[in-house]
This record gives sequence, structure tokens and C-alpha cells, in this order.
Amino acid sequence: MTLSIGRLAPGVDPTVILPTAADSAAEVVVVEARDVAVVRGEARITVRFTSDDDHAAARVADSVARSTAPLAEVTGTALTRRDGGRWSRLAL
Repeated sequence: MTLSIGRLAPGVDPTVILPTAADSAAEVVVVEARDVAVVRGEARITVRFTSDDDHAAARVADSVARSTAPLAEVTGTALTRRDGGRWSRLAL
């Protein structure tokens, strides 16, 4: 999943956002990777995890977004599934 991040909440250290998001997912699934990038001037965090099905993945994505929201403005979310060598976007 990918979260687009806007303004940080007052007093929040930006280095805690990615670990908070990944830790939230790790409470219920295996986190395979986590990353932060700047795309077209916008901060984006990615948390890649395994899930049993799309419905479970959507619940994890919702949990990650909710855990991140008190720290920073979440301006967008995307949930994708890997099918072989392709990534497909899922509805949240």
C-alpha cells in the first residue's frame, strides 16, 4: 500500500511516520518491505505486506492509514496486489 503524506502534525518527528505505518501492519500481517520516497514533490510511504485475500489487505491498509493520520495529513492511499509480475490496484 502507498500513502501520500501532506503536512505533519505539530511536533511530529518525520522519522517516526514510516515505522509507525509498518508497525501497524506488522501487528496482523508479515511486512515484506517499507520505503519512503518523494514523487513530484510529494512524500509517499510504501508498506508492502502479505495477506490472505483482498478483503484482509483492505483492512490492513485501513489500519495503516488510521495509525498514520494522527502524525500527518494522509492526502491519498493506494492498495495494490501483485499477480505474478503485475501490480493491480484494489478498491479501498
